[in-house]
Amino acid sequence: MPKSICVYCGSRDGDTAAFADTAEAIGLGIAARGWRLVYGAGDVGLMGRVARAAQMGGADTFGVIPQHLIDLEVGKTDLTRFIVTETMHERKKVMLMNADAVVVLPGGAGTMDEFFEVLTWAQLGLHAKPIMLVNVDGYWDALLAMLDGIVARGFAAPSLHALMRTAPDAGAALGLLDAALGD
Repeated sequence: MPKSICVYCGSRDGDTAAFADTAEAIGLGIAARGWRLVYGAGDVGLMGRVARAAQMGGADTFGVIPQHLIDLEVGKTDLTRFIVTETMHERKKVMLMNADAVVVLPGGAGTMDEFFEVLTWAQLGLHAKPIMLVNVDGYWDALLAMLDGIVARGFAAPSLHALMRTAPDAGAALGLLDAALGD
């Protein structure tokens, strides 16, 4: 079984072409390494871009979407595997269970929810999967500052920072994944 990379990202493209370029580079990078993409099964925004790029590169694709989002996120049914869940919680659980590592690209509240859940689960020792936060164009700077503040104010140990890695672009994120996954 190839390594599986769970990608969390927006169902919109955002305000700069750098976000789309990064999503496509991550999809192509996953394919080039013979890895499998695990993601939210949408065909819009960065989600659609990462999936189409992974497919173009020949990657196995595993999408998970809750029933209530099939129309909104335009469920991408031409994936290698397409799973429909009843709830968002189920979606997140299935995605993480089927992944060896997590990559977080720019996105909105849903992406942040996914990031914080996998970060919290790592903090609680429920998984030890690498988490890569891709800080394209400084997108996650405010989030990183908030995490620093959480540690500084005593609500988390400094070890919180060790539970994730930050990369400025797709190339750096893929390099960190290569090192973390031993490929």
